[in-house]
Amino acid sequence: MLRGMSRPAKLFWLGSLYLTQGLPFGVQARLPEYLRASGMDLASLGFLGLLALPWLLKVLWAPAVDATAPGRLGRRRRWILPLQLCTAAVCAVAAFVPPEANLPLLLGLVFLLNFFTATLDVAVDGLAVDLLSPEELGAGNAAQVVGFKVGGLLGGGLLSWLAEQFGWAFLFLSVMALVLLGFAITLAFREPRGAATPAVEEPPRQALVAMLRGLFATRGGVLVLAIVATYKLGEKMADGLWGPFLVDAGWTPGELGLLRGTWGMGASIAGSLLGGWLAGRLALRVALLVAGTLRLVPLALQLGVTLGLADAAPGALAVAVATLAEAFGGGVLTTVLFAFMMSRADRRVGATSFTLFAVVEVLGKFPADPIAGLLAARAGYAPAFALALGLSLLWLALPALYRGPKRGLSASPSTGAGGAEAP
Repeated sequence: MLRGMSRPAKLFWLGSLYLTQGLPFGVQARLPEYLRASGMDLASLGFLGLLALPWLLKVLWAPAVDATAPGRLGRRRRWILPLQLCTAAVCAVAAFVPPEANLPLLLGLVFLLNFFTATLDVAVDGLAVDLLSPEELGAGNAAQVVGFKVGGLLGGGLLSWLAEQFGWAFLFLSVMALVLLGFAITLAFREPRGAATPAVEEPPRQALVAMLRGLFATRGGVLVLAIVATYKLGEKMADGLWGPFLVDAGWTPGELGLLRGTWGMGASIAGSLLGGWLAGRLALRVALLVAGTLRLVPLALQLGVTLGLADAAPGALAVAVATLAEAFGGGVLTTVLFAFMMSRADRRVGATSFTLFAVVEVLGKFPADPIAGLLAARAGYAPAFALALGLSLLWLALPALYRGPKRGLSASPSTGAGGAEAP
């Protein structure tokens, strides 16, 4: 049992840590706008995604985070505290490197910022696996998703808006100050003794290879990977096309920014809270089925709008309902899925387990935009949205087939990330 930390304290600490990670992410989401305003051509803007490579590659060094033995600061805080300071330091430097001054240096700083925050994410995910009991997975992952979204909303929304009034330096110095506040919060907490699990004995590469072998050793493990990799494929297709479709329908970027960026984020956060509630009340397999079924509603609404079935209602109302429903449904399913991922994590290598699932989740969404774009260009929007709905409907078969453990964080590879089937 974990001692010395109540559930509200765990949720507050984890929420503050994920908010810290979301702040730079939100700023980076607005980076193309700043660089375009500074004169960068569209072809070069297309390569900015490479700056986020550390988020895909972090699984390679995640075992090193797990291999750290507990010390005076604790097993996870030994990584979290220095990484928060490094993140704040990079923000401090970036504050005095506007795009027009030294673009290569700025891009290098953004890449470094991604490296530090991606590694911080590994350590924080490991801390969450260590801290949360099976009954706390729903609430804990709601704190995770909502904290990150609020951080992204602050960094990419409020602070970016204020930066138009107070300048480039204000943006990054504000992020630095909030990261240092997160550092102070982390200093005030201590990892409970029960959260200290044995460090991994194997070298990082061997630990990662052993974990991958465990995942593919059973039918349950393969299903876990399939569930994680494909849960967003259809939804991501629809999400990527919804904005261009609305622009073609006459909506302005400013109107879409208000609808999708502000009201949509609020709906997404509300959905994440409901997802946390579902994950805490239902067996995770059942919660996945409920959330996945709920997600079909907004996709059907979007398809209806593209087909003209909503012409009887005011256009703006139909668009607003479909947009907010998409954000809400996506928030529900994402939180439940993250709780499912954490339930399949091996406590001994909690950071590596969850990081591997997170990388699989990101990679699984990659084909969505190219597939949707090509299909929409050749056949129109409606067939692309129909495919998105169909893929999301088919996905429900995966959690329906899964018969792994219903709840609980695993303690060994045979019952952990490998997803060994329950008798």
